[in-house]
Amino acid sequence: MIKRNLLVMGLAVLLSACGFQLRGTGNTELAIKELDLSARNAYGDTVVLMRQTLENGGVKVYTGAPFKLVFTNEQESQRTLSYIGGAQSAEYELTNELTYEIVGHNNQSLLDDKLQVHKVFLHDGNNLAGSDQEAIEARKDMRRELVQRMMLRLQQLTPAQLDQLQQTADARAKAEADALEAARKAEANTPRQSPMQVPAE
Repeated sequence: MIKRNLLVMGLAVLLSACGFQLRGTGNTELAIKELDLSARNAYGDTVVLMRQTLENGGVKVYTGAPFKLVFTNEQESQRTLSYIGGAQSAEYELTNELTYEIVGHNNQSLLDDKLQVHKVFLHDGNNLAGSDQEAIEARKDMRRELVQRMMLRLQQLTPAQLDQLQQTADARAKAEADALEAARKAEANTPRQSPMQVPAE
């Protein structure tokens, strides 16, 4: 037992020396230090875990922050891959899909995308309780992976990039507003035809 523990520790030291990091143990520090966070289900497991992960990464999460991460939709699905042992057991593929957007000033959407994770597990028809528990654990693992991928996406963003996206969104909104105003003025200056008078018989 001691030898095995020493071997595991030795491998961990060796791998870390060559720059390898175990999944979930890497540096999650973000250039963004302030962020609002919201979701359709404000108390859902994914958004709660995301908030904890952001705060652990040194991000101040609060309402009114310059930029907001919004989980616009989260869907879980399951499909059967194969049946094993006379349909008593089956392989299932679980999928979690998370759609999100980053919102800036004036509630303008700066970018949007989606993340998707998959996991395959075996459902044992002879051990329903154990299989159900395994499915619950699989879903938890998938939520952790979704949050980890979201953190990786956020790591690629800097305040300067978000400011640039905000400027682009502002310019687009102004152009749309100007076009709408020009169309309104054009309509107002267009002479309206009087309705045709139908002679009385």
